[in-house]
Amino acid sequence: MLKLNVDGVSHEIDADPDMPLLWALRDHLDKTGTKYGCGIAQCGACTVHLDGQPVRSCQTRIGDVGDAKVVTIQGTSGRVADAVRTAWRGLDVVQCGYCQSGQMMSAIGLLSTTPKPSDAEIDSAMDGNICRCGTYQRIRAAIHEAARSLA
Repeated sequence: MLKLNVDGVSHEIDADPDMPLLWALRDHLDKTGTKYGCGIAQCGACTVHLDGQPVRSCQTRIGDVGDAKVVTIQGTSGRVADAVRTAWRGLDVVQCGYCQSGQMMSAIGLLSTTPKPSDAEIDSAMDGNICRCGTYQRIRAAIHEAARSLA
């Protein structure tokens, strides 16, 4: 049995330690807000926070998580997460929506450490988060809007 702290709750999971965190979240804990995109950490759809840092859950093995706290899109809370959600809705960022949980997790991670990011800092933090609908300009605008609301 492996222990995982996910969204503030301790869980025991009977699974191979090599199982990707993504599948433990989705298949064992019903955290389906975290999406499977590519499986090779290139698209960002599976982004979660591990001790506050955005990571790709498709390439993070549950045996490597240890005592770290995992936060999924379903467990986000606080001023930064609220500001990001409000900006996303206000600027109508989402089209198909599939990538947006990963996009938002990366944005929350950025704003948690960089409260007034430049365009270059946004581009760097969001690099590797692919949106097949191409809403990159709205994503950037929403991050700036969330930052303004937190000031």
